[in-house]
Amino acid sequence: MSAHAAPEQPATPDVSEVAWQLPHGPRSARRARELLRTQLVEWKIGGEVAHTAELLLSELVTNSVLHARRPTGREIGLRLARYEGRLRVEVADANPAQPVPRQAATEDEHGRGLALVQALAGRWGCCPRAYGIGKATWAELSLPK
Repeated sequence: MSAHAAPEQPATPDVSEVAWQLPHGPRSARRARELLRTQLVEWKIGGEVAHTAELLLSELVTNSVLHARRPTGREIGLRLARYEGRLRVEVADANPAQPVPRQAATEDEHGRGLALVQALAGRWGCCPRAYGIGKATWAELSLPK
């Protein structure tokens, strides 16, 4: 499985971002976590922020794989950004439906992903995809000073 790095130039010295495209498939969450870990080491972000960012990204990618089914899109876009004391993880797919957290029953095997995102992220949300159809779902964490 390959990921195509498409780093963008920082707009200001305090802003860094990187983006990748992954196949729409069951291995993408694992690959996304690998890419995230590598990037966070480069940005010297570790500890609790790194662990939480990994969980958030994994949940967002998993939701995308489960709910943005083909033929609506063959790839999932990932974007990581560091700016103004925050780390943002973002997942874009071709499904235009906005994600809505739900209350999972005790015996449910699924349905807790967005509740985790809501509980762990400093902020999270969804916006229209920059190019094409679909949406980008994002979560942000505060970086230590």
